[in-house]
Amino acid sequence: MKTAVVILNWNGLQHLQHYLPSVVSTTPDADIVVADNGSTDGSVEWLKAEMPSVQLVLLDRNYGFAEGYNRALAQLQDYDTFVLLNSDIEPAEGWLQPLVEVLERNEDVAVVVPKILDDKRREMFEYAGAAGGFIDILGYPFCRGRILSMVEEDNGQYDTPCDVMWGSGAAFCCRAEVFAELGGFSAEFFAHQEEIDLCWRVWLSGKRVMVEPRAKVYHLGGATLSVDSPFKTMLNHRNNLAMLYRCASSGQRALVAVVRPFLDLAAALSYLAQGKSKSAKAVFQAWRDFLRWHKRLARERKIIRANVKHEAPLYYGSIVVRYLFGKKSF
Repeated sequence: MKTAVVILNWNGLQHLQHYLPSVVSTTPDADIVVADNGSTDGSVEWLKAEMPSVQLVLLDRNYGFAEGYNRALAQLQDYDTFVLLNSDIEPAEGWLQPLVEVLERNEDVAVVVPKILDDKRREMFEYAGAAGGFIDILGYPFCRGRILSMVEEDNGQYDTPCDVMWGSGAAFCCRAEVFAELGGFSAEFFAHQEEIDLCWRVWLSGKRVMVEPRAKVYHLGGATLSVDSPFKTMLNHRNNLAMLYRCASSGQRALVAVVRPFLDLAAALSYLAQGKSKSAKAVFQAWRDFLRWHKRLARERKIIRANVKHEAPLYYGSIVVRYLFGKKSF
């Protein structure tokens, strides 16, 4: 399979300098592409001077993660497979071949992701992706290896390949044809949870999402937005609500419509109690945008749910309740 490893960059020169050489050295059987989102920090000049083997796709401004990748991948023709890779990732030796093998052996698998470990503490899973993800009945994401804020040590407990509901966009291997057929990421999301939304649509279309733990990468994380960023809080809340409205079954959507307003209000009050007034405001901004999007989301839902082949594998319980009762691992 002809494969392109595509790294989206926006003012990430330091990450490119540190991590890109390892991507090139560990990935001899694919084309390496950097798609630049209108950087102004000298990234493009450094790439041209120091990494001539790396292909460049130049975008005129910062389109965010979702639309940035949509525009970049649309310019890359004749590839069977795209591997989306964050600029702050160091792949392990031989990381790519197991991912490609999964797609070659399983025609119904559209997305496959590696095991993602923490670059700073390499014995630990990385928060954003770990060993593949799920969401619970209320739409809260979690991973094999990370539940809420509890991150596990990697002791081989998730080393069996399996179906997952979603894989992290930090290291995301996808059939090019399926990405195009499903319209790519939802551009309005800008960043955060667009990969969960796409994986959900993959499942509804009749394809599968898998994790292949033989493939392993190390992720720094938080390279673009810090954990405490109010903008990140807004994106996560807003995009999660939009995703649920678009993709969830009627029963799940009804439950979310009743319960989530109270839970999100509780989250906003919790931020206020911690003195994080901007994060509390971000929750209300997320709901404002979600309600403004309502008519468009309703139209999109009709299209997405029109020909459902099978539902995505959800956790039909509450991960928060599970956590409160002491179950802090998958």
